[in-house]
Amino acid sequence: MFLPLLLLFANPPDPADLQTLLKRFTGVFATVEREAADPVTSDQAIYQGAIPGMLRRLDPHSIFFDPGQFEQLQAMEKSERKGFGTILSILPGRVIILQAMAGTPSAKAGLAPGDEIVAVNNIALARLDFDQLVGFLGEARQHQARLDVRRPGNARILEFLLNPELMDSPSVDRVFFLRPDVGYIRIASFDPQTATQFQQAVEKLGGAKLKGLVLDFRNNPGGVVQSAMTCAAFFLKPGQRILSVKGRSVEDQNVDVPPTATPYTFPVSILVNEKTASAAEIVAGALQDHDRATVIGEPTYGKGLVQNVFTLSDKTGVALTTAFYYTPSGRSIQKPLQSGQLEVAVSKMRFKTDSGRTVTGGGGIQPDIRVGPEAQTRLRIALDASGVITSFATDFVQRRKIDPSFDVTGDLLDEFHVYASARNIQPSVGEWLGERDWIQNRLKEEIFNQALGVEKGDEVEAQRDPQVRAGLQNLKSAITPQ
Repeated sequence: MFLPLLLLFANPPDPADLQTLLKRFTGVFATVEREAADPVTSDQAIYQGAIPGMLRRLDPHSIFFDPGQFEQLQAMEKSERKGFGTILSILPGRVIILQAMAGTPSAKAGLAPGDEIVAVNNIALARLDFDQLVGFLGEARQHQARLDVRRPGNARILEFLLNPELMDSPSVDRVFFLRPDVGYIRIASFDPQTATQFQQAVEKLGGAKLKGLVLDFRNNPGGVVQSAMTCAAFFLKPGQRILSVKGRSVEDQNVDVPPTATPYTFPVSILVNEKTASAAEIVAGALQDHDRATVIGEPTYGKGLVQNVFTLSDKTGVALTTAFYYTPSGRSIQKPLQSGQLEVAVSKMRFKTDSGRTVTGGGGIQPDIRVGPEAQTRLRIALDASGVITSFATDFVQRRKIDPSFDVTGDLLDEFHVYASARNIQPSVGEWLGERDWIQNRLKEEIFNQALGVEKGDEVEAQRDPQVRAGLQNLKSAITPQ
């Protein structure tokens, strides 16, 4: 029973001290087992109490797995990602299909942009709140599902029976031009194939001939560190440091750019936010320290730790933090840990980049240029929450052929104004005029989502995104006129 506790010690304590501690523990356990108001089993006391309590004093990421949890972990590591191949607009109580990707179960079944899913397996989606809806849809795509669908212009509810298939979603999921010779690439996560996909994306945009690149790491939770290091090496000189690994019981490691590397030299803006973490922070920190990229956005999450999963006795296991990642200038990516909780305050420690610029340490990556996300107003919230823009776009694409040259005219804006008013969204003249440009862009985005695909819709959205625009502006000042 006590073997899992003993295995947590890399260097076991003095046997006499350990015997005293174990005697104290067994005395407490015996008292709890004998006197507690409700019965307490040994599994409850050890697996759910003593061991988790010990790990909480270390950091929030070290976790003990009882036999059932460890079995689930091993199953997850072997699991494959399944789905139906639809891209959805999820609103409170409403789910509208924006795109059915070619060759997927959704496309083969005949689902189309604008279709509204009203029920899945006889469960009405209108009854679920937003969080329930997201969780339910995530679970439903792992198994055969029956969808009840309302199609625009068709009063009859259509039924579709879909069987999930393996989905190979690329981690480099958006690639387009913001301006001639200035590209945009979004990396959603770092997977084993990310570095290859990223290099292919850069070459698709022109490779070394590019004049600048906006690299979007927002909401990137990290992933495979080796892929991140390879991506960083695409922009750094041979021999330059990418990261360091330091821990109490592991040998210090330094990872440098291979001597055979031939990096890209065009200027780079990297976009980050509070959900940028781990491997994404490694790339942003390395390029920032070497003055190779300007980091724009909001402070990152601050997760820079190395974790290993150790198999213990009785089919249990433990995920334990064994080391931390450091940027080339010596900054710890991990936010300071205190009593098992992440500290909110950022350290005042100062570090220097290659050119002598000061960067702040203390966890996470602090942006060089701080820019917040798109501001919200009462009218924007009402329009998005109601789904009126999406439903108008659905009606519009049913009666109009859309090509990439399409734009939202003043007449179409007026038509939408009447459409929204009929659905009890009636802004004042001042509110309407103040949001006219935003509404025009959102309408075009939703129309492109349904008519041309969400990739084209994202290109439209980027035109109004304040962080993308800041990244583009930074590149303009870095590009030398030819």
